[in-house]
Order: sequence, then C-alpha cells, then structure tokens
Amino acid sequence: MEDAAAVVAELWDDYKTSGSRDARDRLIIHYSPLVKFVAGRVAAGLPHNIEQSDLVSYGMFGLIDAIDKFDLSRGFKFETYAISRIKGAIIDELRSIDWVPRSIRAKARSIERAYSKLENELKRTPEDKEVASELGVTEDELANTMSQISFVGIVALDELLSGGSERGGNTVGDTIADMANDPVAKFESEEMRHVLADAINRMPDRERLVLTLYYYEGLTLAEIGTVLGVTESRVCQIHTKAILQLRGRLQEPVVERGYVS
Repeated sequence: MEDAAAVVAELWDDYKTSGSRDARDRLIIHYSPLVKFVAGRVAAGLPHNIEQSDLVSYGMFGLIDAIDKFDLSRGFKFETYAISRIKGAIIDELRSIDWVPRSIRAKARSIERAYSKLENELKRTPEDKEVASELGVTEDELANTMSQISFVGIVALDELLSGGSERGGNTVGDTIADMANDPVAKFESEEMRHVLADAINRMPDRERLVLTLYYYEGLTLAEIGTVLGVTESRVCQIHTKAILQLRGRLQEPVVERGYVS
C-alpha cells in the first residue's frame, strides 16, 4: 500500500516538475476509477436514455483538468478536488446539450418560489397541500409534477452547491482550489456550509434522512428505499422535494435566515 502511494507521489512530482506526458497519462489511469464512481452517482437520477458511458467520457475531461490544475502545495487531497471537477464537467456537458424540457425547468422554478414564499410566511416547512394551494393545483397534480422533475434528474445538491443551475457557475472544486490563499472564498464557503446545515436541519425527518444517506453516507437510491421501506422511485421523489425546498430556502435574504439581526 505504501509502495503504491510512493509511486503515485513520484508521478505527481515528475509531472509537476517536468511536465512529463507519461507521468500525466499514468496519473489519469490511476485516478480513472473516480470518474466511473462519479458518473454512476450522477446517472442514478437521470433518464435511461442518458448513457453512463457518455457521462464517463464527459467526466474524463474533468479529471484531466483536475490533474493539470491541482496544486500539490495546497495541502488537501486530490480525490476531493477531482471529484468536484469531474461532477462539474459532467453537469456542464448535460447543460450544454439542453436535454431537459423548458417546461420542466419552469415547473421546478415555480415550486422553488412557492417553497420560499410559504417558508417566509409560515416560518416552517410548508405541507404539500399548502404548496399545491399556492401553485393553484391539486396535491395529486403536485405529486405528478414532482415525479416529472425527478425523472429528468435536474435537481441535485451538487448543482445547488455549485451556484444553482445557471451556466457559468463555479464548481465546488473551484472554491476548494482557491481557498488556501483566498480568505474571502474561504469565508463564503464556510457561510454556505452553515446556511445549508441550518436549512437541512429544519427539514422534515424523511427529507433530511434521504439527503444524509445519499450525499453523506453514499447510499444509492435503491439502498435508501430499502432502509425506508419504499420504492426507489419514491425515494427519488423525496430527494427532488428536498432539493427544491433547499433551493427555495437559499433564495431567502440573509436577514431572514437569521444571520443578521
């Protein structure tokens, strides 16, 4: 194990010192399993017509970019930096091919705004019937819309952390890369973590559990379904609902989140 780590360390030193193409290629091969791992996680929430092999191809560009830009002197793990870059590359490519119908995006934005408005008015997480009433639809119609949104997989905490779904936003990796020498970026990253932690802690138990198991424990949607005793599609709907709630909360002004008195 130590020998393998030593070899990788030598490859990094060789590439960053001399720009060796051979060392770079060997680093790409060594870290390529990260791409497959990230692609599998992203694919879990996407339609079946999106091939995982395509996601792997998109992610490879992120890995290569991460290897080229990684600074050994920053003192953090390459895997953490690379995973963020790989996710960012995959998400950017999915956005560029614009595979999500505009009508679905519009519905998602409407639900986000409804959650934000009701949360501010009620000072608690709104119930489904309250959200449906705000939108002028029935609870069944709201549930159907949630299913449509979850099916196309346009909501993910990774996108939320990287600045939303608009093109041109920075990835988490960008923040990590600059944090060591940029106190402003470090402060903003810490504040975002506090805001997210507060928002997640105020969520209903089921939504909070799904987010924790998926993003922090690394369980698949199917495994979470087994834990909760529900179907994978139901877990997907709960995940979608939770992310839309979080997005709605992050639209609140800072003063309303309690950070300014």
